[in-house]
Amino acid sequence: MDAIDRAIINRLQKGFPICPRPYEQAAGEFGISEAELIQRLEAMLADKRLSRFGPLFNAERMGGGLSLCAMAVPEKDFERVAEQVNAYPEVAHNYARDHELNMWFVLATETPERIGEVLEEIEAQTGYPVYDMPKKQEFFVGLHFEV
Repeated sequence: MDAIDRAIINRLQKGFPICPRPYEQAAGEFGISEAELIQRLEAMLADKRLSRFGPLFNAERMGGGLSLCAMAVPEKDFERVAEQVNAYPEVAHNYARDHELNMWFVLATETPERIGEVLEEIEAQTGYPVYDMPKKQEFFVGLHFEV
């Protein structure tokens, strides 16, 4: 990863321009062309330096549902279950934890009712129960990982 890739990751964690040509505007901050910025982002996604690049939507404000979910998955089944869970478009991200509940994911659905439907589908497909932990109160924590 070169200095420009690091600058892109560090800067774009803090937001993306909202304008007619956002990639062009962002690229100007790094002294590169719009095409180069897009190529660099595509390369970082392809080689997994970035796992995702895109907007975050407030599902609840848009009439949808949002919940934090967890599962206890034996190590021997972890990869299989992760692949099955990640196949759902409603799964925003999925990560392993060093805990009895070792698989955690965020579910963002078009309707609040869809949360229960997806969780039932995941349980039926994987054979493991899913613990649904909807938020009671929202807090905003600005998280930034300097690279």
